[in-house]
Amino acid sequence: MPRSARRPPSPTKPLIRRPVRIGSLNAARLVAELRVLHEEAEDPDVGRMPADDELYGALLYLEAHAGALKKHAARRTAALARVTLWEYLREQADIHQAAAVETARTARVEWTDLAPALAVKSASAAYNKATRLRAALLSDLSPDGAPTVPVRRTPEAVLTAERHAAQRAAEERRAQEHAARRHSLIAPVAQRLLDHRDDLDDDEDVAYWLEQIEAVLPECQTPTQLVGLETYLAAAVRSLRTIERTTSRPAAMTPEARLAYTAAAQLVVG
Repeated sequence: MPRSARRPPSPTKPLIRRPVRIGSLNAARLVAELRVLHEEAEDPDVGRMPADDELYGALLYLEAHAGALKKHAARRTAALARVTLWEYLREQADIHQAAAVETARTARVEWTDLAPALAVKSASAAYNKATRLRAALLSDLSPDGAPTVPVRRTPEAVLTAERHAAQRAAEERRAQEHAARRHSLIAPVAQRLLDHRDDLDDDEDVAYWLEQIEAVLPECQTPTQLVGLETYLAAAVRSLRTIERTTSRPAAMTPEARLAYTAAAQLVVG
């Protein structure tokens, strides 16, 4: 029975299987360890080896002088380390080349001019390659919307991930702006409640939380301090509501106190 043809994956579908990457690596320390191997092997040219942080030059030296290592264990260790370092360099190249393209575009370099620099033949190919390079800088939501996953190296997937990132950034900005607006209101609303404390029910819990508000209010400057103030304000509102619910009497005795209480209640709920 003939097998049905497999459908190609959607170009925008994220990679479900996370690719193995070198990721973070102390390349200079690894180069230094390889330098020690060459020193122990009495490599006569080791003094010409580039500095530990000159990764590309150091790798070229280690490749050209691999024969200086006579012991099998040293040759094996050095060869594996060089493979790791080249892979690390390849990963870093995508990141830095993508940044260079972005800088060039900011400087109004046309895609036609970028084509030979990216080793492609047309402006559209340069655009697509540059878009694929940005995949190294991105992650996207997984299909269930929870963890992030690497982005497939296709222009469609990269553009989709960038659109998602822009949406998340916009949502975060809106949340921060909302929090800033709330913080700007907390201190004056709390002060207004204190101004009318004599016209609020003098229940023990209410009095306690108003005292906490009075103690912290003069020093409230930082976001953390404002969060603490909001916590005390919410507790005072809860105590006032408990009074109204359990005694069937108003917690605020005057219209002004009622307005102050209502404003506090709306702020801590909203």
